[in-house]
Amino acid sequence: MARDRVANPLEDTTRMAPAPPADAHEGGPAPALVVLSGSNVGEMYRIEKDAVVIGRGDRVDIRLVDDGISREHVRLTKVAGGVELQDLGSTNGTFRNGKRVDRELLAEGDKILLGSTTILKFSLQDHLDEMFQRQMSESALRDGLTRAYNKRYFIDRIDSELQHALRHGTPLALLFLDIDHFKKINDAHGHPAGDHVLTELARVVMTLLGDDCTLARFGGEEFAILGRGMDLDAASVLSEQLRAAVAAHPFSFDGRPISVTVSVGVARAPDPGLATAGDLVARADEAMYAAKRGGRNRVVVAGQAT
Repeated sequence: MARDRVANPLEDTTRMAPAPPADAHEGGPAPALVVLSGSNVGEMYRIEKDAVVIGRGDRVDIRLVDDGISREHVRLTKVAGGVELQDLGSTNGTFRNGKRVDRELLAEGDKILLGSTTILKFSLQDHLDEMFQRQMSESALRDGLTRAYNKRYFIDRIDSELQHALRHGTPLALLFLDIDHFKKINDAHGHPAGDHVLTELARVVMTLLGDDCTLARFGGEEFAILGRGMDLDAASVLSEQLRAAVAAHPFSFDGRPISVTVSVGVARAPDPGLATAGDLVARADEAMYAAKRGGRNRVVVAGQAT
């Protein structure tokens, strides 16, 4: 869904001295960007290359898919005075501390607005700063038990990824996995065993996912996988691999074996009649429940006969 464009949200007349050269102290503070708002909120990106391109295209160094960001929106370049920001002719412009800019030298604490909602903070981060930022990011974005992404992150991500898929006609797949008879596992083995099953299942699933897949705990015993650039055939193959891997995995707790299977629902975009992230979620969820009704421990693709 399109978002209203934010006009000049970062008005800040306070200026600091330009950042020192990025390589001034070997092993010392290095330039980095922290995402303050947008679909990648909480994430941190170190500027390690001499030049880094940011945009929503598939070939940029840092990919941000929020509405209003151009394919190649802005470039950060290490120069003698620090790090230079250069707009690459973006449609909606680049704003630094509320002012539209074409080429500027960045300073510690500068806030950069790209598109409608993405705000980046530029800073110099040493090793301890980076560790702290990554811990904060993990706490904000990850499920505390399974270490999969949490539902809040997933909801933000699926909206951005769907808009990108619909705009460019590129495939996007959504898989919903639900543990079969999870209540019986808790009743028979106890809630600590149930927590162990959730954690172990997430670990098994993660080993089969590529870099373009995002795993999130959607709620309770239900997980969601978002596959960027994944067509329906690939999503169906992955779903069957996941189902089989879970069924074959030797789950146990306190020396007692636990039988675990999952039902998987698959949906895709673009697809006729699908316009919103809610539509995509509803189709994957409906397919997953069809797998439950069909006997569990199986995969159902939305729109295909079971």
